[in-house]
Amino acid sequence: MDFTLSEEHLMIQKAARDFARTELLPGVIERDDKAIKPIEQVKRMQELGFMGMMVDPKYGGGGMDTISYVLAMEEISKIDSSASVMMSVNNSLVCWGLETYGTEEQKQKYLVPLASGDAIGAFALSEPEAGSDATKQHTIAKDMGDYYLLNGIKNWITNGSDSQYYLVIAHTHPEKGHKGINAFIVEKDTPGFTVGPHENKMGMRGSHTHQLMFQDCKVPKANRIGEDGFGFKFAMNTLNGGRIGIAAQALGIAQGALDLAIQYAKERKAFGKPIFEHQAIAFKLAKMHAETEASRLLVHKAAWLKDQHKDYSTAGAIAKYYAAESAMYVTTEAVQIHGGYGYVKEYHVERLMRDAKLTQIYEGTSEIQQIVISRALLKE
Repeated sequence: MDFTLSEEHLMIQKAARDFARTELLPGVIERDDKAIKPIEQVKRMQELGFMGMMVDPKYGGGGMDTISYVLAMEEISKIDSSASVMMSVNNSLVCWGLETYGTEEQKQKYLVPLASGDAIGAFALSEPEAGSDATKQHTIAKDMGDYYLLNGIKNWITNGSDSQYYLVIAHTHPEKGHKGINAFIVEKDTPGFTVGPHENKMGMRGSHTHQLMFQDCKVPKANRIGEDGFGFKFAMNTLNGGRIGIAAQALGIAQGALDLAIQYAKERKAFGKPIFEHQAIAFKLAKMHAETEASRLLVHKAAWLKDQHKDYSTAGAIAKYYAAESAMYVTTEAVQIHGGYGYVKEYHVERLMRDAKLTQIYEGTSEIQQIVISRALLKE
């Protein structure tokens, strides 16, 4: 197996790294502290092509492979996870879902502006009582003939107030269970659709998370994705790829924290020498590096399988589970290595630790990933 990155991959990696360091790093602490959205930075990400990286150029995208995407996700996540999660949702969930399962009319109307940077999208699956158990959708889409009448609430929606288009999962035939679920494209200004205030979160505070409310929201039948009853399969297949993006985000958070810890350990002295030379610290850094490298291999394997059009569902779950758990470990140790400085905002590592926690929760908790992995083992 060849682990060498192509020249194109290296160029994309460098472009993402340069953008993150020059345009995301300035002000990142203040944006986190005050929960300020990186609006101008995301506009630049759209201009640079980071918001539709894998979409076919005929729809306005970059036509890049998944390896390119995870490389860019890692570099941006090292600096600002709030920006990278906005990028992840638009790429992995919204654009991929529309390009893979949408009609040509839906692609022309919605995918083109999403991929080209003229619009941002959101993916609305979770509800107050339907998170890990996605079959328990309480949002109802009543078939009215030429349109559906949408009623219900969605929770924890990334890009909730910034999006122009929303992919909404709802029950049309509750009596059919998961086979009665559909996916719909809802435009922001549709009557009956309201975006609630953003949540006051522990981490990734620059990315605003909202509740969405639907009250007799009229959605054209042409905006249903796939055949009647395809919605649950659509959501699960889309999330399989989304996990790779979040795994890359977790990897970036871990690598960012490790870089800061190494730099600090070389500069900080205790007992007459840099703390890097004390075995207690050196061994911490060694394990942190090993965890991060293992995560990178798992993320790249899942991305490679996706690019090869092979089954990547289990590999994506493994990558997401391991990278998220490693990110939490690495960032916590980075805070410990910094000592008291690690507990204050200006050294960045406490923010990375708070951000890392969310990677264990969203787009499938670590526990859900273990279910996916264990079920795959039972089939072997």
